Parts: sequence; structure tokens; C-alpha cells
Amino acid sequence: MRGKKISIIGAGNVGSTVAYSLAVQGTVHEIVLLDSKTDIAWGKALDMSQAAAVIRAHTIARVAENYSDIADSDIVIIAAGAARKPGMSRDDLLFINAEAVSGICKRIKEYCANSFVIVITNPLDAMTYVALKETGFDKRQVIGMAGLLDSSRMASFIYEKLGYGSGQIRATVLGGHGDDMVPLHRYSTVAGVPITDLLSQADIDEIVRRTKNAGAEIVGYLQSGSAYYAPALATSMMCETILRDAKQIYPCAVLLEGEYGYENVVTGVPIVLGANGAEKVIEVTLSDAETAEFRRSVQSVSKLIDKLKEKGFYA
Repeated sequence: MRGKKISIIGAGNVGSTVAYSLAVQGTVHEIVLLDSKTDIAWGKALDMSQAAAVIRAHTIARVAENYSDIADSDIVIIAAGAARKPGMSRDDLLFINAEAVSGICKRIKEYCANSFVIVITNPLDAMTYVALKETGFDKRQVIGMAGLLDSSRMASFIYEKLGYGSGQIRATVLGGHGDDMVPLHRYSTVAGVPITDLLSQADIDEIVRRTKNAGAEIVGYLQSGSAYYAPALATSMMCETILRDAKQIYPCAVLLEGEYGYENVVTGVPIVLGANGAEKVIEVTLSDAETAEFRRSVQSVSKLIDKLKEKGFYA
């Protein structure tokens, strides 16, 4: 039986941290890094393979000399593209990264027609749309990572406010991975207790604000580069869930085809993630206010998609 293979396009901070996380978990037999800086990628691959050996995992990391080396991957992760700098929004990256993701997806289609594709590149929802259109894959095969990341960020901010419940906090964020994301405090709990019973409205409002601004907050502190530990671990969890057919519910960016009343747009919603990829979209009940927020978020992604179409990306 062939061991599991994951290829990661882009071996910068996020891509290499995804690879490291997978290497030490031991589920994957082969990790392939593809990056324009081949020597640096080889150094990271060797280090990861040796890290796996420390814990006696069977994972081997190596570097792709060309795209044919990613052939037959079970999962391909797109982590290539420009990163945000201080003062930049995710939307500023739209055309630069659309060109990169489009070219990558042409090669994925050529060599990995049956693989799942997880998109990390920002602006994430629009890049997931690009990947879907460029590969022509079934919508279950192409998934954007960010909902799990944003929900985890919200959970960390809830813990900061409470000072207890670590590991028991479940937060939910819907919508696009941007300023119009929709943190749902009504669906956020600590050991099953709604946070509305534990925190004041002022505290909840601050948590929502910080969640929406979490990426920019980290960019501001780092000054050069953006977050990578949490995005990478969220991605590796998605990979593990697919490979183990765990059928977990995670918020992820997927193509909507009538769900929540929207068509032909990618946004973050709860899905059942398993061996068949995005196996089912879960439609949660939203209040009028939440529905309006979700609409604004979807419209923000739709505007980015329209900009891509105006530039001639897709009909």
C-alpha cells in the first residue's frame, strides 16, 4: 500500500511550518516541498526529515526539482505568493497572488488531477475561487483554510478574557477571511456554556474586533512577514482530518452552490471534512443581524471575484 504524500507549493514560513507539523505527526509518508529557492527548501527538508527521525516517525521530506515531482499527491497545499506587509490589506495582494495561484493550479491539474487542494494564499477566499476555476476540480476537492484559523484566534481571545477554560473553548467564525468576517459569539462556548453567559457585551465586542484584526495585529508586531504558526497548524489539522477520514466539522472556505442562498462564491462556512474532502456544508441558523453581516462578508468576496473577472481572469 502506497504511503500518503503531501506536496506543499511555497516553502516560506507558512509552507515549511505546515511541513514540519506534518512530519512530526507521522501520518504522512512523503512530504514534497516546491519552492523557487531550491537550496533553502532542501535545507528545511533535511532538517524536517531528521526531526521526524528524532521521534521515530516514518516521514521523509524532500524537494521537488520540477512539478512532475508532485505527481500522485494525496493533498497539494498552496502556500506560495506575496505576504502582507504593514499597512497592506489582504485585498492588496489580489492580482499579484491570483497570477501565482493560477499558474500553480495549471500544473496541479496536469500532475495531480485526483488530489485535494488546500489554499492558504491570501486573499484566501478569492484565491480558493481561482484554484477552483483553474483546476476545474469538483468543489469538494478545493478548500480554503482560514475558517479554522479565525475560529482558533477567537478562542484564544476568549481565553484571554476569561482566564479559564483553556482547551474547552469552541468558537465559530463564518464568512470571508478578511475585515468582514463574521465571528458568531452566539455559537461560541466554553465546555458547552455560551460565552454570552460568561462575558459582558463589551468584552464580547472587543473579542470580535480583535478576531477580525488578528492577522493585521501580528503583521504589525512582526513588521516584516505575517502569521505562520497558527495558519500552518490549522492546515496540518485539515490534512490529518482528510487522511484519517475523521469527518470533523470545521469552518472552511468552499464554493457555495445555493447554500445560505448564495451561488458561485467562495466563503467560510462549517463543513464536514473527511476522506471525500468537503463532504457536506452545514447550514446554521443565523439571526437577522448575523444574516446581514454574513451578506456583507459574501459581498466583499464577490467584489474581489468581480475584479478578477474584469482583469480577464475568468468569464
